[in-house]
Amino acid sequence: MNESLSLLMSRRSVPPRWLGEPGPSAQDVETMLTVAARVPDHGKLVPWRFILIEGEARQRLGEVLAKAFQADNPDTDATMIAAERGRFSQAPLVVAVVSRVVPHVKIPEWEQVLSAGAVCMNLLNVANVLGYGASWLTGWAAFDRRVLDALGLAPSERIAGYVHIGTATENPTDRDRPNLTDIVTRF
Repeated sequence: MNESLSLLMSRRSVPPRWLGEPGPSAQDVETMLTVAARVPDHGKLVPWRFILIEGEARQRLGEVLAKAFQADNPDTDATMIAAERGRFSQAPLVVAVVSRVVPHVKIPEWEQVLSAGAVCMNLLNVANVLGYGASWLTGWAAFDRRVLDALGLAPSERIAGYVHIGTATENPTDRDRPNLTDIVTRF
């Protein structure tokens, strides 16, 4: 098996709590984003963009999450608020992949949303190739307008995923994968 195929066959999401320093270098980030952007994009609409969340920005975003979570859950305990505050502080880098559908008479919204999903998957794969661990997550912070406003999303934009990237401090075991006989038919 060649090295590329081996990497694809062994790719595994690494939970953010297992992603530590060192994070990707500036050159690695540029490489990752360049590869992530090489996805099918009918009409060359570029229906996605990136927001890099790193360094102190992770704590600033954590404060937004903590305030929003506490406002929605006034009876919650300090432990839960602290968990939300730290949601984006575990991995050295979090890339918010923003889906931004461009109205077009020939290119359906669905294709554009799928293109943003392909960006997330490419980002996971290139992080793996460069030796980093990564995880593609959403959660409530991907849908909460207060968080989206803090990140600068337009009302028409959505989060396709938060991709957490860093050096794996633990290696997760593989999970069961679907049996092809259960999911493949022939027409």
